[in-house]
Amino acid sequence: MTKYAMLVDYKYCTGCHSCEVSCVKEKGLTGSEWGIKINEVGPAKFEDGAWEWDFIPTPSRRCDLCVGRIEEGKKPLCELHCLAACLKIVPVEEVSDTLAGKEEGKVAVFLP
Repeated sequence: MTKYAMLVDYKYCTGCHSCEVSCVKEKGLTGSEWGIKINEVGPAKFEDGAWEWDFIPTPSRRCDLCVGRIEEGKKPLCELHCLAACLKIVPVEEVSDTLAGKEEGKVAVFLP
């Protein structure tokens, strides 16, 4: 069985929460449960005058990367509905190659 990882390239995440909503619908979660959640960091102003304000999609232990959907040839709903294409589910063997193809960014890797 192939093991998968989620690459979260949050450089362009706008905090739209579409990944959260699609996950709740897919998994039938209640209001207090979540499979992925957007965390907001900032806004923060640094000494050089630059601002930073990030929205970071963070999977919980409920996230199974929708392996059932992947096995059916479908994309996980969080990836499918991400308006900024920040989320990508790839086989673990492809993580290094995918990261090597990035010129810059703010990237996190989630392994369930």
